[in-house]
Amino acid sequence: MLKKLALTTAMLAVASTTTLSVAYAEGIDELDPEVVARLYNPDMLDPMQPIGPSAWRDFVAKNPPPWKIGYASSYAGNTWRAAVMSELETSIIPEWKELGLLSEVVITQSNLNDSTQIQQMRQLVDQGVDAIIVCCSNPTALNATVKYAADQGVPVFSLTGYLTSEYSVNSSVNYQVAGFEIGKDMAEQLGGKGNVLVVEGIPGTSGSDSQHRGVLAGLASAPDISVVGTVAGMWTDQIAQGEVQKWLATNPGELNGIVVQSAAEMGVLRAVQQSGRGDIPVAIGGELGALCYMRKNPGYLNNSYQVWPPADEIQLIWNVMMRTLQGQGPKVQSILVDPVKLTQADVEALIPEDCSEDSSDWLKVGADRWGASATYLDQFFLRPADPRAYKP
Repeated sequence: MLKKLALTTAMLAVASTTTLSVAYAEGIDELDPEVVARLYNPDMLDPMQPIGPSAWRDFVAKNPPPWKIGYASSYAGNTWRAAVMSELETSIIPEWKELGLLSEVVITQSNLNDSTQIQQMRQLVDQGVDAIIVCCSNPTALNATVKYAADQGVPVFSLTGYLTSEYSVNSSVNYQVAGFEIGKDMAEQLGGKGNVLVVEGIPGTSGSDSQHRGVLAGLASAPDISVVGTVAGMWTDQIAQGEVQKWLATNPGELNGIVVQSAAEMGVLRAVQQSGRGDIPVAIGGELGALCYMRKNPGYLNNSYQVWPPADEIQLIWNVMMRTLQGQGPKVQSILVDPVKLTQADVEALIPEDCSEDSSDWLKVGADRWGASATYLDQFFLRPADPRAYKP
């Protein structure tokens, strides 16, 4: 198996020295051209996003099912992570155990400490897991550990952000596209002029940095929009609320809009409400409390964008992982999906009138809209099949 990995690595090395090398004949050239144009366009893609041919194209799990999976989570301190864990424990694990394809999931938490996550991942490999899932991690810090896992025949799957290792398999929205749409929508909301505060996620993580780059580009599409400040909300409502409150208290000038990465918008809404600074538009993602606010205040915001619905994100990477263990052969390193735009009418149809702005739950977009439908996901595999129907 390592000979096959080495061959693919050599191909990637060639690809890195040419613009669109022959290596891409095994990769994005195998995908729907419309998907490639929309999501793999170099002008709208994080330059570090790995999009070469996957190292696991010819891989089959070293053990038969049921498989033991490791989930090396990097953080557990926000509503998004809680929603991922809930989907994993209440939906995914019971379903795949009943299918006879899963024995157990071993979960670790590293609390944003790269060294701890590296140690935990190596321990998972040594404990005999068949695959590892990571989330929202530093794009380069784990690469040596991903290689260590690959040497043992253990693929590593990254959701909601990529790893740059040639041995990782990544799935997410195209964050630069998503950020651009959010920034551009805010600029249009403000009539093309005004002062905007930008609230990042966790700087240094691929998902946050890619989306931030897109947001700034989207805002810059209107030359009379000025970014007057940037703070880190850490994808956590309480932290974002505190950071925005501090910024508002020390910056009394005119502020017309706030773009925030989701998992923190409810905290930003509270900060604005408590500041007495008026009804400043705040970008809204998938938190149900924030979507409830949008539903109850027509005209407050034109659109909401779903960038990483947690239940759908973990379902997508799980589907990708199971297909890979079954030998379906992922074609590319990164499986990308589109952000989902919701209008006011969409929000009113999805969110009940008696909703609560205090809800910490998240909207589920559904597999058909988040890349996990067979119609969409099959194109990313050499030997596509229904992973739930697998019989070894």
